[in-house]
Amino acid sequence: MSGCNTPQRVSVVTTARLHMGFLDLHGGLGRRFGSIGLALEQPYTRLTVTRSTEFIAQGLGAERALACARRFMERAQLSHGVSLELQSTIPEHAGLGSGTQMSLAVGVALAKLYESSLSVREIAALTDRGARSGIGIGAFEQGGLLLDGGRGANTLVPPLLSRMDFPDAWRVLLIFDRSGAGVHGNEEVEAFRTLPEFPEEIAAALCRRVLMQALPAVAEQNLDAFGSAIYEIQCRIGDYFASAQGGERYTSAAVGDALEWMRTQGVRCVGQSSWGPTGFAVLENELEAQAMAAALEARCAHRQGMSFMLCQARNQGSEVRVAYEGDLVDKACAVN
Repeated sequence: MSGCNTPQRVSVVTTARLHMGFLDLHGGLGRRFGSIGLALEQPYTRLTVTRSTEFIAQGLGAERALACARRFMERAQLSHGVSLELQSTIPEHAGLGSGTQMSLAVGVALAKLYESSLSVREIAALTDRGARSGIGIGAFEQGGLLLDGGRGANTLVPPLLSRMDFPDAWRVLLIFDRSGAGVHGNEEVEAFRTLPEFPEEIAAALCRRVLMQALPAVAEQNLDAFGSAIYEIQCRIGDYFASAQGGERYTSAAVGDALEWMRTQGVRCVGQSSWGPTGFAVLENELEAQAMAAALEARCAHRQGMSFMLCQARNQGSEVRVAYEGDLVDKACAVN
């Protein structure tokens, strides 16, 4: 049986996520943040790890992946090397959760390769992921539309409170601006430190929007109601963060212009993912999404660095495959 042999190679495919907004930045109830977000089919990170006595990596994002590998091996107290090959990576600092997905993909791959029993959430805590949001961790584990409970005084990783399948027919239009990057790293830490107190009444209203509008709307496949809830969250949170992202609701003026123009065309669900600059819109079906993408491409043809991608939500977690000694084909493996 191959399962009795030693793992020789592990491949992981994990996808981007939309962070659609925080719910409670006030924190008066003892918990702060809380997030709603969505796993996507694209873009994605695909990597393969094999046993090695050295630490080596190749492909786009190799240095970042190698840093993740060294951190994980040190903290998990595993004294091995690794050879990493990256076939595809989620764009960095675009608001799509590339850092968390890379860290989890590398950590899970190494745990499987060297037969560690660490779970995804244990790996996340070990590698300092989920500092404010648990959406990326939930996307890696399960996919779908996700709601996390933020952080309390003793929280290691924000707990997942709700996970729903996103309607198969709905499409997500991503709007990229590659001329800039979203707030990240020390700049992000400083932004949270210096922002003013978030109004308690707005936090309460946003929580109500999610519980009594956004989630029921997805259950009933009512995109207008879902869009109304998400846009309200986006407006409130975007305006609160404006001082940290150039004084505007959206990090990229070009993306912001495209989003507001879509609103004039009847698109209800638009927003910025995390710190941006990537924007998104959710449309009823493939035909409507293709038409809107074509209209935006024509309207934004003069803007440098802008591009668009149509994708679906991903209603399942990451894909992990393990090849054991003597195997000709990698075998699918559960994410735990």
